[in-house]
Amino acid sequence: MVPVLVVWLALCLSGTWAVDRSNFKTCDQSSFCKRQRALKHGESPYRALLETMELTNTRLTLQLINDNNKVRLLLELYRLQGNMTRVKINELKPLKPRYEVPDVLVREPPTEPLSVLSQDENGVVLSLGVESQRVIVSAQPFRLDIMEGHDVLMSLNSRGLLAFEHLRMRKDTFSYKVTSTVASVWDNIKRVFSSQAEPDAENKEEADAANQAETTKEEEEKVEEGMWEETFKSHSDSKPNGPSAVSLDFSLPGVEHVYGIPEHADSLRLKTTDNGDPYRLYNLDVFQYELYNPMALYGAVPVMLAHNTQRTTGIFWLNAAETWVDISSNTAGKTVFGKMLDYVQGSSETPQTDVRWISESGIIDVFIMLGPTPKDIFSQYASLTGTQSFPPLSSLGYHQCRWNYNDQEDVRTVDAGFDEHDIPYDFIWLDIEHTDGKRYFTWDPHKFASPKDMLQGLKDKKRNMVAIVDPHIKVDSNYKIHNEIRSRGFYVKNKDGGDYEGWCWPGNAGYPDFTRPDMRAWWASMFSYDQYEGSMENLYTWNDMNEPSVFNGPEVTMHKDAMHGSWEHRDIHNLYGLYVHRATTEGLIQRSGGVERPFVLTRAFFAGSQRYGAVWTGDNAAEWDHLKISIPMCLSLGLVGISFCGADVGGFFKSPSTELLVRWYQTGAYQPFFRAHAHLDTPRREPWLFGPENTALIREVVRQRYTFLPYWYQLFYHAYRTGEPVMRALWVEYPQDPATFAVDDEFLIGRDLLVHPVTEEGARGVTAFLPGKDEVWFDIHTFQKHNGAQNLYIPVTMSSIPVFQRGGSIIPRKLRVRRSSTCMEHDPYTLFVALNAQRTAEGELYIDDGHTFNYENKEFIHRRLLFSNNVLSSVNVATEARFTTNSWIERVIILGASKPRKVTLKTADGNKSQLDFDFDASTTVLTIRKPSMNAGEDWNMTLQ
Repeated sequence: MVPVLVVWLALCLSGTWAVDRSNFKTCDQSSFCKRQRALKHGESPYRALLETMELTNTRLTLQLINDNNKVRLLLELYRLQGNMTRVKINELKPLKPRYEVPDVLVREPPTEPLSVLSQDENGVVLSLGVESQRVIVSAQPFRLDIMEGHDVLMSLNSRGLLAFEHLRMRKDTFSYKVTSTVASVWDNIKRVFSSQAEPDAENKEEADAANQAETTKEEEEKVEEGMWEETFKSHSDSKPNGPSAVSLDFSLPGVEHVYGIPEHADSLRLKTTDNGDPYRLYNLDVFQYELYNPMALYGAVPVMLAHNTQRTTGIFWLNAAETWVDISSNTAGKTVFGKMLDYVQGSSETPQTDVRWISESGIIDVFIMLGPTPKDIFSQYASLTGTQSFPPLSSLGYHQCRWNYNDQEDVRTVDAGFDEHDIPYDFIWLDIEHTDGKRYFTWDPHKFASPKDMLQGLKDKKRNMVAIVDPHIKVDSNYKIHNEIRSRGFYVKNKDGGDYEGWCWPGNAGYPDFTRPDMRAWWASMFSYDQYEGSMENLYTWNDMNEPSVFNGPEVTMHKDAMHGSWEHRDIHNLYGLYVHRATTEGLIQRSGGVERPFVLTRAFFAGSQRYGAVWTGDNAAEWDHLKISIPMCLSLGLVGISFCGADVGGFFKSPSTELLVRWYQTGAYQPFFRAHAHLDTPRREPWLFGPENTALIREVVRQRYTFLPYWYQLFYHAYRTGEPVMRALWVEYPQDPATFAVDDEFLIGRDLLVHPVTEEGARGVTAFLPGKDEVWFDIHTFQKHNGAQNLYIPVTMSSIPVFQRGGSIIPRKLRVRRSSTCMEHDPYTLFVALNAQRTAEGELYIDDGHTFNYENKEFIHRRLLFSNNVLSSVNVATEARFTTNSWIERVIILGASKPRKVTLKTADGNKSQLDFDFDASTTVLTIRKPSMNAGEDWNMTLQ
């Protein structure tokens, strides 16, 4: 086994290493995907047995029968609060329980009553209670249609691709023979009594159960390779439960644009998959991944959004097994001219997108979110899986990382370099080499002999550190963590019942079973200061390799027939990383007695991971295309609730040119998680190592990031409260403008900042789309005003990053940049007021202590800033909240202003004073200096 690790490390340390696609399955190599995809759309074999329908105050249940094999399923239909519908399909009487995903939903979703509007032998019509929304259940073939008025919003099984591989006994096992004997006896009984009346309902159910456990003659003929055992390269999957895949199709009339289902290195708008593989959702460790293809990456969020000018809808497929998503469209491949020709010729074909979800095991449990607006979708999904955790303010600053800073002296030198070059930062990171032989929760006794001294040195400068803690545990009888996990029986088991072991960075490693609550509680306790020796309150955590990564495993991950208690790994695979992230986050919260907010970065994730911290886009490369792809990758994550996203600035693999490095800093500074990171085998690339000119360019954009921290922090507060993304696709704010629907080379930060990074080598200019026909946009650097609904060509130099503030907005900034965000805590604010065509503007100011959970106890300031009728005012919108600040307003800059005769300030105590101001007629910028009112108080400022 040792040579395996040696070869792997050699590949990892090679700067020319690229992904070997042969290590990862295609759909044809994944037997259940191949099997399900071979089913062609047509009339479904499933029929709804309307006589079995039961309607209670909370749900409708109905049996479905497959007329080909007589297996029955149970359909459950729920109307949920907030304009959502839940559909569950399971076997009526499974041979054994099928896995249902726990711990992702924040609560059991509250229901609202369903009512029957009409019913006949062909189906039933149910009211959803919202205006004219209803569900039509058609009996033969089974189909669900969700309608509003005369419009079909979404159809389920309209293409007849519902498939549910029922659990059964393998025909060559003893159990199968016994079951067959029982079934044979039952057949004899039926023959004996064939002349008598039909058996009653109870006996029918017994017969159905016996038949369901048996492989029918028709199915015996259809046993295919890979159903009961599967081999990929040298790895065998024993598949003790046999075929268990589930599949369902969804049709979306009127829809041409669908988004989401991260993580893929692909465009924001999802492509059709008719001529290639489906999009795959299966958390995998993919080194230096390829771009613009549907290969699985590190995380999986099975949420898709569909959008047109009238409506946004969403599909949340709650299944943690390997999943493939097929997308087809009747307009795919049509040129703009072709679509125009259809219109001129009066073509009656309505655009439609069809989506098919295929999962290897589990049940069908799908939430249909009916919007109708993008922000309604965010709210609906947040009500199911929670919102983005509210991070400490310092984590929104700049992070400096590489694999690896060599020792404590290296850390001190890098830290001092930032001060010497006047570049702020908040976190320095340590990768795996800081440990004692890749034993996590330890420090190298020679290179990091006094970690508390190192951490205290950072704390004295109001800075922090992140150290990596991965979930693979070195098998070593002298390692406390391993001994504890083994003695408590906390490791994942192999199919034979022993501890599952595989190869990762430490060599031979065990993998804790994070699906166990007691294992997670124990893991969390290891972060306490008395357990994690050398740790302090300014040490935070990075969970890498938590897909989980197993170097000598199939597809570089865990064997699917490994066991988590009574469940196979195939059932829970995409949940593993979420559980690691959760346990680590809970540990950081508990170590402070529940007072301090944690910061934990994870590579693997699932639906609900937003509750536990930040993610990044993994092992990218120092290439221009990887810089470009970071934008749609983070936009896609934001659409499904994960706002705290970023990419390794500069690229993890390879060495960037100075131009690429500078452009990446300029892009990363305007993305939510801002961290530079580099591979062990690359030259050092601290910001000051590329000559004074490039150092100045990087310094400037990092300092820009720090001036906007009040705005970033406010947006993360709103993400925590509402589920709305921080970094937004343009169509989210301009949902009726088709010109925004496929834009993924620029983005919005909140509603009020538009960023179009320079991502082309040697660019002399970029063309930015400024959305909104009634909007105006101001260049934040020059204050030049531009109208919306236009493509604007912008000449650029190496110092340029096109950023625009929306007219009608007020953005608070702090212009006194210091060495870290904490050093700026009490500094004053400058308000940037950008007027719209109506000469109004509004914004917010949110302030709290920046690091504790005290905001949950109403310890914060939340103010509404409003400019109207030449009066700028600050009003408290959280009157029940209590918090004080030493910060004040030192400057107000109004863009698109007229020159006033005088400016008068009135404070909460009734005092009035006239303020000094400057007006630049060439830019129409009014600067009001030193108003000096406390940022947490009421005031108004009148321009006359």
